[in-house]
This record gives sequence, structure tokens and C-alpha cells, in this order.
Amino acid sequence: MKPDRSRLTRLLGRAGAASLWAFLLIAAAATANFVGIRMAGDSAAWQLWMRDHAGWFLGWRLILYAGTIAGWVWMRRRLTAREPDRATHLRLLRVEIAAAVAFVALEASLLLRSG
Repeated sequence: MKPDRSRLTRLLGRAGAASLWAFLLIAAAATANFVGIRMAGDSAAWQLWMRDHAGWFLGWRLILYAGTIAGWVWMRRRLTAREPDRATHLRLLRVEIAAAVAFVALEASLLLRSG
């Protein structure tokens, strides 16, 4: 019996795409910091600028969270219409709880670091 190569190919393709996205996000963050430090003059001035604009960054994160939640609600509605069983509901509930804990932990760590 032959192994299912198309399934393996899809799995490797997804892993590669996820790795590429992670690399691109890290590269974008590093580039933004490098450019910011160069524009501010040094890292201390860059940190001061980021601290002075923390409210704007909070607003940006809240907008991103709202967009993520809106996308999640749209995806959840489609998934539960396609798979209305209890296992799907429980799986989604676990993911929702994990995401809420991650959001709260991120914001709490930012709050504790600035305070």
C-alpha cells in the first residue's frame, strides 16, 4: 500500500507557509525597530518615543483584537453550520478560552512592564 503523498505534501506546505509567515513577521518587526532606532538617534530615544506613544499602540492593538474577533465570529458561524456536532463546539470553546487567556496575558505583561 502506497503512502498518501498528497496529504503529506499538504501538511508540509502548510508548515512551510506558517514558517514563512512567522519569518516575515519577525523580519518586519526587526526592520521597524531598526528604522525607528535610526530615526530616533539611539535605542534610548526610541524607547522613550514608544513609551510616549503607548496609548496609540494600545488603540492599534484593540483594533487588531476587534478585527480578529470579527473574523473569528464569521469563521465560527460557518464552521458550526458545516459541523454542528458537540465535539466541534467543545474544540472551538477550548480555542476561544486559550485565545482570551493569551490576549489577557499579553496585555497584563505590557501593563506590568510599563507600570
